[in-house]
Amino acid sequence: MNIDYKNDIYFDSRLGEIYAKLDHGKFQEFTFENAAGKIRHQFIIRPVELENGLAGADLEACYDLITPYGYGGPMILDVLPGRKEELLAAFAEAFQNYCREHNIVSEFVRFHPIANNAADFSSIYDLELFNHTVGTNLSDYDDPVQEEFSRSARKQIRRCLRNGLTFSLEEYPDTLEDFAEVYYQTMDRNDAMEKYYFDSSYFAAFVETMPDAVLKCSVHYQGKTIAMGFYLRSQDLLHTHLSGTLSEYLYLSPAYLLRYGLVQWGKKQGYKLIHNGGGTSGKADDSLYVFKKRFGQNTEFDYYIGRKIWNEDLYRRLVELTGTAGTTFFPQYRC
Repeated sequence: MNIDYKNDIYFDSRLGEIYAKLDHGKFQEFTFENAAGKIRHQFIIRPVELENGLAGADLEACYDLITPYGYGGPMILDVLPGRKEELLAAFAEAFQNYCREHNIVSEFVRFHPIANNAADFSSIYDLELFNHTVGTNLSDYDDPVQEEFSRSARKQIRRCLRNGLTFSLEEYPDTLEDFAEVYYQTMDRNDAMEKYYFDSSYFAAFVETMPDAVLKCSVHYQGKTIAMGFYLRSQDLLHTHLSGTLSEYLYLSPAYLLRYGLVQWGKKQGYKLIHNGGGTSGKADDSLYVFKKRFGQNTEFDYYIGRKIWNEDLYRRLVELTGTAGTTFFPQYRC
């Protein structure tokens, strides 16, 4: 499966700008280029704030870095044969200098599972295999539903169709307000954490700044929309993003028709892969992962996170001031 991951939606600066607001930071792009090749690194720079202020601790303003929501990390855009290590070493030195100049303490990276860029940067970041993400391969199968969907998933889809459920997809939607209503009800039902309650400005930002990347999918029953999906697209990839079902129609399992409809449409449009993401943990029995696996029996990707302390002295000072030395959270001072 030959995928143009370098132009995936998660490397789109418009997406970075949207998530920078959520993380109370500023989206930045650092590009390094020399005779050996070129590397692009996108991130959100966030101010480090202490309860009593940095000035009281005799510290200048300092910052840390995080990947915008989803996936990303540094990406090799071009490299000459046999010169990758040279390029990486030069990038590491240049970015270390950048972090020193901007008083950046640490960095947390969510590497892109499909791009597999974690492997290239293992000499720079402390990597951890967090979990596996699931894909639905559209390009290598004539019938992805038959090959990738589990038997139980196909049975549920047949049941949906027998019961009269239908699917529709809207490109370039002019609003996501109708989706948000269904989504919020789902979050309420699942007692979701507050961070998953994206406000109206979040949904409006997608429609206003990157409508070409947005797909709004719906499942209908007896003239009523009972389930919806908000998905993202780029050159070769479709990403499932958010979805929801009205509580009174859960018994009809419309979520299965959302997946079925997206596969049918994506295959027809020439997309190569639907990336469904992973679970909320790294456990094999994670309920969200198990559900997603029903739509990708043969396709998985390794999802790595990366940690890096760019200023050891300042990092230790912040941990001391916050009394967080015992936590495994990274960065510790944000625990």
